[in-house]
Amino acid sequence: MLLLGIDIGTSSVKVSVVDADSQQCIVSTSYPETESEISSKQAGWAEQSPSMWWEHTQQAILKANAIKKYNPADIGAIGISYQMHGLVTVDKEGNVLRDSIIWCDSRAVEIGNKAFDEIGPSTCLQHLLNSPGNFTASKLAWVKENEPDLYEKIDKIMLPGDYIALQFTGTATTSISSLSEGVFWDFVKNELSEDVFDYFGFSKSVIPEIRDVFSEHGKLSSSVAASLSLTAGIPVTYKAGDQPNNALSLNVLEAGEVAATAGTSGVIYGVSDQLTFDPKSRINTFAHVNHTQTQKRLGVLLCINGTGILNRWMKNATGNPTYQQMNEAAQKIAVGSNGLFILPFGNGAERMLENKIAGAHVHNLDLNIHTSAHLYRASQEGIAFAFRYGLDIMKENKMNPSIIRAGRANMFLSDVFTNSFVNTLNIPVDLYNCDGSVGAAIGAGIGAKVYATAREAFVHTKPLATIEPGASAKQYNELYGQWKVLLEKSLS
Repeated sequence: MLLLGIDIGTSSVKVSVVDADSQQCIVSTSYPETESEISSKQAGWAEQSPSMWWEHTQQAILKANAIKKYNPADIGAIGISYQMHGLVTVDKEGNVLRDSIIWCDSRAVEIGNKAFDEIGPSTCLQHLLNSPGNFTASKLAWVKENEPDLYEKIDKIMLPGDYIALQFTGTATTSISSLSEGVFWDFVKNELSEDVFDYFGFSKSVIPEIRDVFSEHGKLSSSVAASLSLTAGIPVTYKAGDQPNNALSLNVLEAGEVAATAGTSGVIYGVSDQLTFDPKSRINTFAHVNHTQTQKRLGVLLCINGTGILNRWMKNATGNPTYQQMNEAAQKIAVGSNGLFILPFGNGAERMLENKIAGAHVHNLDLNIHTSAHLYRASQEGIAFAFRYGLDIMKENKMNPSIIRAGRANMFLSDVFTNSFVNTLNIPVDLYNCDGSVGAAIGAGIGAKVYATAREAFVHTKPLATIEPGASAKQYNELYGQWKVLLEKSLS
């Protein structure tokens, strides 16, 4: 049996076909070849078209089929990973009413902050484990306040992965994990939050049917099956946000285990068995993929919006070299980038900075010394310093990893970044050959009960390498101290 995994990213859609028995990836493809655009009609806004995601999903599957390394008819289940916190609104016919307000959009910050104060900080943190902040519920409140005619047409709201599953199956479902990332879920009462729905004046009828993450979320329609050469009736058996899914793909399922990713955004994601929260909501707690009422598994998430997007900006701003060329150039520059420091916060409000829009900053630029190679290295070091800043917040909240698991992908393809990360955090990293779409395929296998347990799904998963802190750890710690001073000055 083959498993199809789909990862709805901000930059592209990636799909993988995995052999369920060997747990090996047969084919991976992505679409489009160039990075998808983010529409920003005003400063701090970020939107994408759900219809674009669906078109790219279909094209990525057709591209994988065309490689002819498998028979599409052998695919028996579908799993979906998706960019978190996005708001998709549809009418009674399932038609999209507006572009999705995505994860890095900052327009609802003040709405969420006001809700936090008026619902009550204690109630929000103890029951929601978060401030409503800039999450999906606050984005829906923005639509209600600013687009009332459109709001009245809403039949269902959903997260990006829920929408893609709807296109496959015609069935609208969601999960506790998805609802928690939108800050709709009361963890104490184990139900939709009366506080949130009453405060914002939302009807609970806009929420699709709630099902377990690992369960059937509908069957593939005959029309879609025919267009994609798949078998009608196969189920979608898994849906999860990209960060819980990344943790799953790295076999991070139990309390104390920690994953990291460094794509467009950067994340450290640790699992806890306690209903934990940060008093300032700088890090966030959501239901992990294996969370149940009787066995609590919470994902404690540090998110840095300005990560790979800074690397992409540098690429575009310096003549569009390849990422490999950038990494090779950065490798030739000494640790510390000859005094050049970069704050990577240029992609909307940063939760770990208490939802401030800090902007990206370049410090100590010397026009007689620094080259584009220095900019590349300083960018990657600055991102690593941002991770350290966030990890220190996680440590305040009793998350103290002894090792971090990460996929050998995105920023972790760069030796400069990987070594900056390991030595700045002073924690070893296990690197794995995995990605979101492979994780989604494995998730589909768990949901389809191909594997007796989630752990069984990873019996063949071994790290490619373990990167240990080295002699430069002390130097990176000193550089981090200088970088932190610059950050705190910029925030004052």
